[in-house]
Amino acid sequence: MHRTSIAVAFAVVSALGFWMGAPVPARAADAGFTQFVASLWPEAKEAGVPRATFDAVTAGLEPDYKLPDLILPGRPKTGAPSQAEFVQVPADYLKEARIDGLAGYGRKLMQQYRPTLDAIERRFGVPAPVVLAIWGRETDYGRYKLPYDEIRVLATQAYVGRRKDQYRTEFILAMKIIAEGAVTRQGMRASWAGATGLTQFLPSEYYKHGVDFDGDGKVDIWRSVPDALASAAQQLVNKGWKSGVRWAYEVRAPANVDCTLGVPEVQKPIGEWLRDGFALARPQKLTAAELAEPASLLQPEGIYGPAFLTTKNYFVIKEYNFSDLYVLFVGHLADRMTSGQPFATAWSASQQLRTKDVEAMQRGLTRLGLYNDKVDGKAGMLTRAALGAYQKSARLKLDCWPSESVLRSIEAAR
Repeated sequence: MHRTSIAVAFAVVSALGFWMGAPVPARAADAGFTQFVASLWPEAKEAGVPRATFDAVTAGLEPDYKLPDLILPGRPKTGAPSQAEFVQVPADYLKEARIDGLAGYGRKLMQQYRPTLDAIERRFGVPAPVVLAIWGRETDYGRYKLPYDEIRVLATQAYVGRRKDQYRTEFILAMKIIAEGAVTRQGMRASWAGATGLTQFLPSEYYKHGVDFDGDGKVDIWRSVPDALASAAQQLVNKGWKSGVRWAYEVRAPANVDCTLGVPEVQKPIGEWLRDGFALARPQKLTAAELAEPASLLQPEGIYGPAFLTTKNYFVIKEYNFSDLYVLFVGHLADRMTSGQPFATAWSASQQLRTKDVEAMQRGLTRLGLYNDKVDGKAGMLTRAALGAYQKSARLKLDCWPSESVLRSIEAAR
């Protein structure tokens, strides 16, 4: 064990000993982990994990107390690492050079895997650029090597994570995947949160959405590009993907736009949005079906920067990763593989409030009866709309974008 791991384990054990009022051996925390893992055998057996696999996978297994999102005695409670999707302004997250590079490589892969991608689109109705964009965003088309041992991550999260029950199931299913021979223990690398494979699935998602598209008798999302891309397409379909519908349309909002309308619940046919003063950012002729498609307004930077009319498929991609910037990245990257054009409107140089300040804003808006969602420090659609409602009531400039001046106003309001 690394020296830092020993120090953490010792801190955990010392804290436990203090609470129990008696000395505890330095290895007690790991012993508790070993006992916990052993106790999972009946559940693993019921799930179809052979005893030989269970013993081989868990032999010598140690927890990784350096992972984020754990609850450990003697250590302050920590949350998940701040995801770039939630703490960066769009201009930083959607860097032009990054998008352009991924789009160029994606076009090469589109030619390389053309028969497979065509077959995926015929079967699932998901366009080739969309599944390629997910692959590009998740693992840089497989060029990014996931840094963690999947089994160790899932076991640790099941033992001392904030979502123990979920990870208990994921850990058992990971052992089942290994037993079935789709991947070796060594080949099952993961993110700190346990997502694995070229297109980043949890084990439960593997069983819900996995597809053996290359016909070799196993679902291999780690090495088989056809399996990984078809599985991503299947996940989108299972979450409601509508064939033949774009993910979003970039538009220019009218000068008097009411940015509080930018919530999923406010839907109108695209044609009605256009009649209300919105204009396509790049002129194009829409079909009657496109004009009739229901859409919501999205203004990621409030009244600043680009605006979008988002379709059902926008929210399907959001089920893959619950972040507007993630969907914008994937959707725009998919577009760039075919059109090559950047966003028509540049992202502004807006500053993002710190997470704790957004949390304070959310608490203030909750106190004022304008916000009833999670206090999570993420300035998403609902937070921006609630902020706009406050700006209306306080007769401030209506821009639906969190700033220090609006935060101070909210904190002073009673």
